[in-house]
Amino acid sequence: MPIQKNDLKDSLARHRQIKISVIGRKSGQTISIPVWFVLDEEKLYLLPVQGSDTQWYKNVLRNPQIRIDARGTEAGLQAVPVTDAKAVKSVVEKFREKYGMKDLKKYYSKFDVAVVVEVS
Repeated sequence: MPIQKNDLKDSLARHRQIKISVIGRKSGQTISIPVWFVLDEEKLYLLPVQGSDTQWYKNVLRNPQIRIDARGTEAGLQAVPVTDAKAVKSVVEKFREKYGMKDLKKYYSKFDVAVVVEVS
């Protein structure tokens, strides 16, 4: 039975970290990594820790199909890269509000891109 979008949103609302799975652009293999995220209404924002140099981000550019796993609640979704500087800044601000500037600066090294996923 497919999960309901509301189940996914409920699960996302309860967690600070999720696992995303992307298809490797060279290997074709599924690669899963834990990431931080921000859920805002119908949109799920992801911020690659090394910006455009992040491997999973490069994979998303090749194949935008990603799988989200919020502690057992899973969904296959379409990732959309965000490269506009103002839009990226807005995503960084959302992350700062959720996780705090100290942790953001500790774990993230480049803020030139983001990813948005519709969960509506």
